[in-house]
Amino acid sequence: MILAGDIGATKILLEVGEARRDHWEPRFSRRYPLADFDGMPSVLDQFLGEWNTLKDGDAPIRAAAIGAAGPQLDNCIHMTNRAWIVDGTAIARRLGIPRATVVNDLAAAAHGLEWLKPNDLMVVQPGHRVAKAPTLVVGVGTGLGIAYVVDGVVVPSEGGHTGFSPASADQTAVWRNLAERHGRVEAESVASGIGMTNIHLALHGRDGTPAHIVSQALDHRDPDCQKVLEVFAECLGNVAGDHALSVMARGGVYLAGGLLARIAPHINFARFRSAFCAKGALSSLLMTIPVFAITNEHLAVLGAARIANRAV
Repeated sequence: MILAGDIGATKILLEVGEARRDHWEPRFSRRYPLADFDGMPSVLDQFLGEWNTLKDGDAPIRAAAIGAAGPQLDNCIHMTNRAWIVDGTAIARRLGIPRATVVNDLAAAAHGLEWLKPNDLMVVQPGHRVAKAPTLVVGVGTGLGIAYVVDGVVVPSEGGHTGFSPASADQTAVWRNLAERHGRVEAESVASGIGMTNIHLALHGRDGTPAHIVSQALDHRDPDCQKVLEVFAECLGNVAGDHALSVMARGGVYLAGGLLARIAPHINFARFRSAFCAKGALSSLLMTIPVFAITNEHLAVLGAARIANRAV
């Protein structure tokens, strides 16, 4: 058995299962709110207690990998938006296995692309995918993650914390509000769950959680929330287009993450495409790059399972 996990800023996904040649077969899955725990040890205690109660027969965990939101250094991640440490050595000790691998959550997501099913993908922009060309993965959750696949090698990054350059009147209004309050404006500040809240505050002068904004917009009860979703799509397109240019991502752009998976059917992707392709002399090139929204929230778990399977 393999333990695979995804630790985000607000949610935890853990699964035990078996890795096959081209897919993952989960046997036991749990989703936990991160706020219910004080650290990784308590999460593992909860999960393993439940697994040991429900498993059939002797099914030891022989390998593990977990993606977590933050930069990975020496098989350990100090999470960016939470005061958590996800330590591979400590996890391996708790599981009684030689090694557990800890990686950046977007690196895990990039590893999971090959195990997606066709119905996990929504076409945002048709285009021509060039085999072996660089690929971009954008993780839209509470925060914003970026990873690249170049020559078959997954390259994690902290690109969500690069500076944001506004490219329209609406984006400039949001940027100016954030700059006045915080100084530096990051891509994550406008193209994530955090960003959705910031856009609502900048445009309408009041706080709003992503869940509230989306529900109000979809029920057509609040035109202000509909406006937030439109500007959010535009900001995300702008950011994704910049990163697509940075590596010439002709292998495709994949929009992933828990927030994105939930709201993909309701995003104004026409506005996304307009911002994604609005890159001056290179706009025509951006129009040829295929863009997909991943509706499977477990992408990073799939990637973690693939990583762990290699260690078996």
